[in-house]
Amino acid sequence: MRNQTIVNQFFLSGLSDLPALQVPLFLFFLFIFLLTFFWNLLVIILIVTDSRLHVPMYFFLGNLASLDLCYSTLTVPRMLFDLHTNSRKITLTACITQVFFFFLFATAEFLLLAVMSYDRYTAICKPLHYTQIMNWKVCLQLASIVWLLACTNALIHTLCGLNLTFCGSDIIESFFCDLPQLLQISCSDVYINILLIFVMGGILAVFPLTLIILSYVSIFKTVLKMKVKGKMSKVFSTCTSHLTVVFIFYCSSIFNYFRPNPNQHFAHDKVASVFYAVILPLINPLIYSLRNQDFRTSFHKVFRKIVSTINREFI
Repeated sequence: MRNQTIVNQFFLSGLSDLPALQVPLFLFFLFIFLLTFFWNLLVIILIVTDSRLHVPMYFFLGNLASLDLCYSTLTVPRMLFDLHTNSRKITLTACITQVFFFFLFATAEFLLLAVMSYDRYTAICKPLHYTQIMNWKVCLQLASIVWLLACTNALIHTLCGLNLTFCGSDIIESFFCDLPQLLQISCSDVYINILLIFVMGGILAVFPLTLIILSYVSIFKTVLKMKVKGKMSKVFSTCTSHLTVVFIFYCSSIFNYFRPNPNQHFAHDKVASVFYAVILPLINPLIYSLRNQDFRTSFHKVFRKIVSTINREFI
């Protein structure tokens, strides 16, 4: 169906209209973006270069770091540009494109967290068969399925969004284009769009969450039977890291997407958006790397090499 929009350009409301806050907000989120970018990039580099991390768990963790890198790059540079120039205009094409990629990355993260929980379940509950079950062929197939389903979901929502008509307000109550905020200003019947959010969300968010819960029920049953305290501690450390990420991501996403009435405006919507689109991509690698002995060891090894190289250059 041909897009019959009257409004073809929007204005992002941004984080604040107060001139005195523009520079502090710009500096703060620039720092967050740089920290997120370099920390996720470091995680990916360590996983690629350190042979000890060439196992399925870190393969999926590398995928998660890549997603977080994409998340941050999709939203923060645009926000920094608006804070710096105070130009908050965005075309309909750019807005729909941002919606597509945000749905792509969000759906992929839902599914990837479920795959990671299954990997932990297999490693802990079926250790003797782990290498046969989670071989590299299976890992690549699972990663491919995650991206294929994520792309399909994003494409469905985007195509339905193209049929929306905008003839009233042209102000999007966010610092980036997200579907719930786009539905708020549409003068079309958004029933199908809301239905799709709940139906596709039920399939691609609730089902993975169910898989995660079932996996960890089995994991904790197995862990409680372990007699070696050191091994129990390591398992709990790995599992709690993953569960922390799952809890934060699901809570923030459910708050934003699974509300009965998208036309309601909440003053704290922007806070939730900042949290899952900006802060969470920084928190994820920190949670995994700081609580993971293999990562700390690998990081210290790389850091010592860098220091020794610098020392040789100056001697």
